[in-house]
Amino acid sequence: MSVTRHPFAAAPLPASEEAGPLYFDATLSPHRSLSPRGFLILMSAIAGCGFAVGTGFALMGAWPVFGFAGLEVLLVYVAFRLNYRAARGHERLRLTPGWLEIARVDWNGRARLYRLEPAWLSIQLDRPVEQDTPLLLRSRGAVAEIGRFLTPEERLEVAEALAAALARLKSPGLGIPG
Repeated sequence: MSVTRHPFAAAPLPASEEAGPLYFDATLSPHRSLSPRGFLILMSAIAGCGFAVGTGFALMGAWPVFGFAGLEVLLVYVAFRLNYRAARGHERLRLTPGWLEIARVDWNGRARLYRLEPAWLSIQLDRPVEQDTPLLLRSRGAVAEIGRFLTPEERLEVAEALAAALARLKSPGLGIPG
């Protein structure tokens, strides 16, 4: 996961004149541990092994194996490309006195925007946090699940940071009445 935090810790930041001060601003994105350079090295190694095995079998007379070895390399490449494409999706959370805005951007750049009222907002994350434990945000009957792609520890970190920002927002004299 990659959580890009904008400086929200001490003082609220101005978001826009319409929205009011910004109490929380985070971008959640899936983590991919294989860098582009690592991908190139891995694919070169897989292609080299596939070529060596295919050539060996072709020299023994089993020439169709060469084509199947190439097909295997192609399938691994396609699987990685699909995985990298899915990693382009992300979620952005912005908390202001007026709303918690959740912007979900999928792999091809299409964005869906959700707004929840912070006065009624509750954060639900069952404990112990396990791989399939959802992080749910509820407000006036609306429910949004965020961070499906995060690890349990990362979901807990986001829930705690959002809860702290919500508490700051509801503090007397700062944001909305609690």
